[in-house]
Amino acid sequence: MTESAKKPARPRRVRIAHLHEAKTHGDPLTMLTAYDAIVASIFDRAGVDMLLVGDSIGTTMFGEANTLGVELADMVRATKSVAKGTERALVVADLPFGTYESSPEQAFASAAQLIKAGAHAVKLEGGVRVADQIRQCATHGIPVIGHIGFTPQAENALSGPRIQGRGEEAADRVIEDAVAVQEAGASAVVLEMVPAELAERITSILTIPTIGIGAGPGTDGQVLVWTDMVAMTDWQPSFVRIFGEIGTALQGAATDYVDAVKDRSFPTREHSF
Repeated sequence: MTESAKKPARPRRVRIAHLHEAKTHGDPLTMLTAYDAIVASIFDRAGVDMLLVGDSIGTTMFGEANTLGVELADMVRATKSVAKGTERALVVADLPFGTYESSPEQAFASAAQLIKAGAHAVKLEGGVRVADQIRQCATHGIPVIGHIGFTPQAENALSGPRIQGRGEEAADRVIEDAVAVQEAGASAVVLEMVPAELAERITSILTIPTIGIGAGPGTDGQVLVWTDMVAMTDWQPSFVRIFGEIGTALQGAATDYVDAVKDRSFPTREHSF
């Protein structure tokens, strides 16, 4: 069998079906957050499979302490921007806190706004407790990505960012959430901050792809917040690998600009009309 017969061709536009093909063929999936058209276009050209318009926009772009203050309108605007900068990647948009929990109908109405803004799928946090919300969206044509383990929107109830699923009883609860998400019709599920062994076990149980963040190497794919993986701030989570010192480079460029203006070496006549 030739190599081309073993793996499907790289799609011109990543769709939900391609996620399942990737799991079947053991082809790791990639996801990064994006909040605007410029960054989205850069990651899209780099070949990232999925761009997550995350409610992490609250902490990364808005300067908030957590994601709880993000509004649906914020997500709609960011989703429109990311969609405009994307040609190949699957665009996934987060449902922010307070926009889906109360009922399946609320979840669908909120999700529909993100789909109309350009998302190809939505993501929401929770397992068993949001199965009906997932089912409502999936049944009515909106692909859903689940999110279990540590769920940032529930950080107050979870006493902060803590690893979930340690111990047999806790692990069973995470597995129950994973199965519930799949049975409700989710197309994939994010596993955040769960022990690597548990994440690998869940990946083997589920037929839908698993996307890990702080969950070890045994998932079907990985996701990172883009500002973490390029060191835009002085602190990053312990599970993040730094793939570029963009924060330092950007500060250096800004410093050089300030110096050039101050010493009048910029602009010169060549920069004038």
